[in-house]
Amino acid sequence: QVQLAESGGGSVQAGGSLRLSCTASAYTISNKCMGWFRQAPGKEREGVAFIRTDFGGTVYADSVKGRFTISQDNAKNTVYLHMNSLKPEDTAMYYCAAQAPGGVCWRMGRVPRPDGYNYWGQGTQVTVSS
Repeated sequence: QVQLAESGGGSVQAGGSLRLSCTASAYTISNKCMGWFRQAPGKEREGVAFIRTDFGGTVYADSVKGRFTISQDNAKNTVYLHMNSLKPEDTAMYYCAAQAPGGVCWRMGRVPRPDGYNYWGQGTQVTVSS
């Protein structure tokens, strides 16, 4: 059974940084599509950052470009989300997600919708205070 375990969330002040980790079990991250979604209270789940682990291609939501970076460590079977210059509007539950083999990571250079991803972590809370 595929499991994605997130860690690294917390509370920071605006301008601070956090690094989220997503470690997969029963799932090899190489040659897959993986990424991060987030959901704030009362809002829909939205795509944040995604990576094609075969060649490291990435795509980001416009709201996080230049501040967030997604990366992978195949040896640790882990994907990271490095978040810098955090803003109060980044406050949300962050979810790691992965696709089954053969999926389309994203289209037209835009972050994907949640229904395109098959496996999900439980989420880690990020709270940014002003």
